[in-house]
Amino acid sequence: MSVPPSAEPTLWELHRAVSQLREDLRGDLAQLAARLDQVVTQDVYRADQRAVDQRISQIEAGLAGLRGEHDQSLERAEQQRREDQTQAAATRRLVISSFVAPLLLMALQLWIVSRGTPP
Repeated sequence: MSVPPSAEPTLWELHRAVSQLREDLRGDLAQLAARLDQVVTQDVYRADQRAVDQRISQIEAGLAGLRGEHDQSLERAEQQRREDQTQAAATRRLVISSFVAPLLLMALQLWIVSRGTPP
């Protein structure tokens, strides 16, 4: 079976196809170069990860220190509250004893006086 002469591409069509392939290849290589400009090496990436890990470790240590300080301040506040309660109870006892004791003594004296002296 013979191939008609119009089925084969002409030299001009081959030239256009090759030129088109060349332009497509240049565009693809330019895109690849643009993407490679954004890529970092493994050494740089690892160094960056170590720096991030170090910063996270420092933040965790600082947070642990703050948590310890917070716990201590809560403990001090609780201790202060207990001391204040103890002091308030002592003050109440003092106030009661300073007002009630003289009243009781006066009532006792009035009772003794009202009973009179024995004949």
